Amino acid sequence: MLCVGVAWSQPTVTVPAPPQNVVQLSANGAVDVQQDLLVISLSTSRDGPDAATVQAQLKVALDGGLTEARKAAQPGQMEVRTGQFSLHPRYGRDGKINGWQGTVELALEGRDFARIGSTAARIQSLTVAGMSFALSREQRHKAEAEAQGMAIDRFKARAGEIAKSFGFASYTLREVAVNATDQGPQPRPRLMAMEAKSFASEPPIPVEAGKAAITVSVSGSVQLK
Repeated sequence: MLCVGVAWSQPTVTVPAPPQNVVQLSANGAVDVQQDLLVISLSTSRDGPDAATVQAQLKVALDGGLTEARKAAQPGQMEVRTGQFSLHPRYGRDGKINGWQGTVELALEGRDFARIGSTAARIQSLTVAGMSFALSREQRHKAEAEAQGMAIDRFKARAGEIAKSFGFASYTLREVAVNATDQGPQPRPRLMAMEAKSFASEPPIPVEAGKAAITVSVSGSVQLK
């Protein structure tokens, strides 16, 4: 009998050596920018024995606000949009429905603060419920671009300093991540009930925007050489 042995050869797998002289680092760039977008929210609530009555009252109030707001609406300067329109039952101690409550909201938003404030003051069917500021898309993009440039310059400068400190002549970029954050002032709290009144004979609502901090962070790794 003849026995034949066969030997199977396994392919050689080369494990790459871990990268040498790689440094992780990060840098930030921050820009304070004036908020140029104002949002004033107006609302009203109604209460009644049946849903149809409450809904009709809310509709009348909203229509009145929309009619007045649309007179001053202008693209980009003051946009008008409706918000919450809710209707829900009210229960008595016996667990049965004894009435209905509802709320309707209207928002004025744009860059023309004076126009928005004076329009909100003229609306009689709704009362001011809140006010907040933000950045327009154009203002945000401009600030992010500026902050990003600062962060990248600082990242490159720091990488060069680190390379020099370790005795290397230069470096090459391996990987990088760029992230932007917006840390602006918190929205103003809701106005007190005593302030929520008809502004028909009142001057425009005074408004003053603050600044938002746009921060861009650049993080990654470089190969020293």
